[in-house]
Amino acid sequence: MCGIVGLFLKNEKLEPDLGRHLSRMLASMSARGPDSAGIAIYGAGSVERIKLTLRITDASSDGDLATGLEAELGAPVDLVRRSNHVVLGIPGDRQSEALAWLHQHYAGVHLVSAGSRMEIYKEVGRPEQVAGQFKLSEMRGTHGIGHTRMATESAVTTDGAHPFSTGADQCLVHNGSLSNHNAVRRNLKREGLVFETENDSEVAAGYLTWRMRGGDSLREALTSSIDALDGFFTFVVGTRDGFAVLRDPIACKPAVMAESDDYVAFGSEFRALAVLPGIEDARVFEPEPATVYAWERR
Repeated sequence: MCGIVGLFLKNEKLEPDLGRHLSRMLASMSARGPDSAGIAIYGAGSVERIKLTLRITDASSDGDLATGLEAELGAPVDLVRRSNHVVLGIPGDRQSEALAWLHQHYAGVHLVSAGSRMEIYKEVGRPEQVAGQFKLSEMRGTHGIGHTRMATESAVTTDGAHPFSTGADQCLVHNGSLSNHNAVRRNLKREGLVFETENDSEVAAGYLTWRMRGGDSLREALTSSIDALDGFFTFVVGTRDGFAVLRDPIACKPAVMAESDDYVAFGSEFRALAVLPGIEDARVFEPEPATVYAWERR
């Protein structure tokens, strides 16, 4: 079943409240996916530095982690902890070195996402609990997407929660099911993509990463996926500066959007949009099948 939300802000005055709005939208979808939830937030950042969002449960080692990594990289490291996730800020060209050092010195560390602006937080639990755990309502940013999961095809685990990220500053949430994901996964592995789960949504994210690495825009990559990915789906995708929505040609999964001068919003049901300010003045519509809707910050 699952529930998806997304919010792309046009009005910068709303940026301090992005997390608060997303947390309310996510909580409204709780009945569609009560077993786990996740959120991707696009906040402040620069191309000179990259944010590594990691799942590290033991908070007692944070000071030693930052000091040790600074010594390894010979550069300043920023560390912010949110529950069992840590966001490390490091030089933009040192990601491979940082991850190699972390895996050597910290058993069980898990990379959740990487990007100059994107942070992903996800965990098992009801959406409102997950939002509270990571203090989502305090986060600010330009856009974000979220997902509430009902695991009908696999175990309830943190790794299986959405969003899935397979490229820098890129993530995807998905409601539906792909029938050819195993074949697509095998082909993408030959192209150098790495997958951490058996979830078909991670394959969809990987496909878009592969297409965009080859030169496609987000819109072009999503258009290509209509033929390449077989099944029924609604995708909401985030990139460093963009936000996009796509439904399959049958469009059997529910979806509703709203656009105003202040924002573009997406929800699996209208109740996710009803909590937004000024919704009564927005243009509310159902996205058409096999049609890419995309917005980008310039």
